[in-house]
Amino acid sequence: MGRADARRAREGSARRAKQNDKKSGIRRFFTWKKLLGAFLGVCLLGILGFIGLYLYVDIPKGNSAAKLQSNVFKYSDGKVMARVGELNRESVPITRIPKDVQHAFVAAENKTFYDDSGVDLKGTLRGVLNTLRGQGKQGGSTITQQYVKNYYLSQEQTVSRKLQEIVISLKVDNKFKKDEILAGYLNTSYYGRGAYGIQAAAQAYYGVDVEKLTVSQGAYLASLLQAPSQYDWTSATPAGQKRVKERWAYTLDNMVDMKWLPASERAKQTFDKPQAPKPLRGVSPQTSYLVKQAKQELFAQGVDESEFEAGGWTVTLGIDKNKQKALERSVKRKLTDDLDPKKRKVDADAQLGATSVDPKTGHIVAMYGGAGYPKHWTNNATRSDYQPASTFKPLILASAMENNAVTQDGVPITPNTIYDGRNRRPVVGGDIAFAPPNEDEQPYGKISVQTATNNSVNAVFAQMGADVGLEKIKKTAVSLGMDGSKIDAKPAMTLGTMGASPLQMAGAYATLDNHGKKVTPTLVKKAVHPVDGVETAVPLKDPIGEQVLSRRTADTLTSVLTGVVNDGTATQSVKNTAYEAAGKTGTSDDNKSAWFVGYTPKLVTAVGMFGESPKGGTQVTLKGTGGGGRVNGGGYPAQVWADYTASALGGNTGAEFDLETDLGAGVPPTPTPTPSKTPSESPTPSGTPSKSPSQTPSSPSTSPSQSGSGKPSDPATPTDPGSSPPPGGEDGGDTGGRPTGGNADGGKSTNSLPGFN
Repeated sequence: MGRADARRAREGSARRAKQNDKKSGIRRFFTWKKLLGAFLGVCLLGILGFIGLYLYVDIPKGNSAAKLQSNVFKYSDGKVMARVGELNRESVPITRIPKDVQHAFVAAENKTFYDDSGVDLKGTLRGVLNTLRGQGKQGGSTITQQYVKNYYLSQEQTVSRKLQEIVISLKVDNKFKKDEILAGYLNTSYYGRGAYGIQAAAQAYYGVDVEKLTVSQGAYLASLLQAPSQYDWTSATPAGQKRVKERWAYTLDNMVDMKWLPASERAKQTFDKPQAPKPLRGVSPQTSYLVKQAKQELFAQGVDESEFEAGGWTVTLGIDKNKQKALERSVKRKLTDDLDPKKRKVDADAQLGATSVDPKTGHIVAMYGGAGYPKHWTNNATRSDYQPASTFKPLILASAMENNAVTQDGVPITPNTIYDGRNRRPVVGGDIAFAPPNEDEQPYGKISVQTATNNSVNAVFAQMGADVGLEKIKKTAVSLGMDGSKIDAKPAMTLGTMGASPLQMAGAYATLDNHGKKVTPTLVKKAVHPVDGVETAVPLKDPIGEQVLSRRTADTLTSVLTGVVNDGTATQSVKNTAYEAAGKTGTSDDNKSAWFVGYTPKLVTAVGMFGESPKGGTQVTLKGTGGGGRVNGGGYPAQVWADYTASALGGNTGAEFDLETDLGAGVPPTPTPTPSKTPSESPTPSGTPSKSPSQTPSSPSTSPSQSGSGKPSDPATPTDPGSSPPPGGEDGGDTGGRPTGGNADGGKSTNSLPGFN
């Protein structure tokens, strides 16, 4: 090796030595031994801390039933509406509970109960992490932990309470036998319907003492514990019923897996539907609906159901006592006094629901749910299984304006845009062939959107749906508070074929009345309960939300809907009132529902009338109710609305709509064209338009467009401004396009859809 090579070798060795010195400096602080020591030190501290906590925390005394109180529900002015709730609990020894029923609860909640130490550390850790993240009750707990929470602790979701639960559960499991713990759990759990404990639950749901429960009934009660309010069969939604049946089956299958139920016996089990709940003692029929709805609102906002039912809460509703009584009187005067089920069988099928909302606060000021418990358990004001029919049409126009939609000819869609209203006119531009009939097969000609709204012309709104886009319309409807899961974005939706409740429709129209600012109708104004001796208010969501429609769109819709009252399908019942009003009628397929949703500057009320068989609750026609023919939205619903609104407003009728719209406050209705005397021809399979003549209203304010024609419509001779609108000018939803063999008036139809309004 030469001198140069030797020098380079020495320099390389020096560099490596320097680098090793740097690494050694870092390793001095982070060697694997030190890291392991630190980890073991943390573990030791954790163990010592837990041991200390275990020694420090004793098993507390059980919760005292004597401290439990009634819940007080108040009107908006603070006067007491109802006192509800006495502790419905009767403890029974484990020997009275059938073994199969005991096993059903273990199979549903904690299969390892008989072998575990009382704590599921993995599930509890998940629960603690979820609590720290603010995600609420999402942790797994053993039966022992749930018993400890029910009997020894509170329902609050905090880390300290969870740690207490772990320690006490370990001590309880060490001190008591498994059968004692299971008995305590079954006797302290909340099952819904105000029932604490399995004996109270057996009586509440099946009307038997606990020892008479079958394995199928026991599996249902065990399934209830996960969500008592949502899984109560008589009031659950179809989705809730589906889930509880799945959990019932899951419970029985687990019993087979655990060798507690022979597979042959499992195969014989059928779901035993529980009996209807008993009416609340000392509570009026309408108040029963209000109390239940208020509780559902609170539970949806995070209030623990079992904690609430334990009592001590004061809940103030937005219900105005005078308006509530006025609504009940109006239903009696304008509907039920006219019904005689002994004379007319159909009169027994008539149901009515209504929701009245203050559009400025979003609070529900009156609600009518039906005949009341025990005659009718379903709250008609909140049910969403009937079609809203043509009360949906204003939302189509709202979506058109909000999305700057244009006709097939590129003309902006406004209340003055001209459409072809011919009966069974094939829709142009849609993906699915659609040619709905107008109500009573009326053959309108070229008419404005305003006139089409006044007379609820199906052909116009079916075409408008294609022009706007069905998905965009659905998005607008959901933003206004309708349930998107019930809206199928197909052409028939333009006729209001989805399910909706008076509560939802009141919210949508209240948003229009509130100049496009979202209104979510809310029953509860305030809810307080004692926490450590101090009354604490529950934070509630504001019923008034963000701007979901521009003010111009909302105010234009209000302007248009005054036309329905002044010159449309609601004229006979609502016109010439002492107050300004806007609204829309609706009548569904086969006359199974009829609606009027209307509003003044200060009050929004949705009234829905439904045909429901007393036996089985199936939807039936309202035709013939009260001794008449078809029940239209302009009939009983509008009459109830008008009578109630006059009473609710009293002398406060001078308010006017404050509208910001290019069209002004209240669009003068376009003269109604005289229907063509020549029936429209049925559309051909290729979608060729009918050749029947059409007419155009006089003096349209925008360039007329016959949507789908490909060219502007020709001027036509004005019709007589004084001509009367055609009879039965409203139309409703359909059955989704399937053949029905009849139109809305009971006549035979040659097309796939009946007539609606």
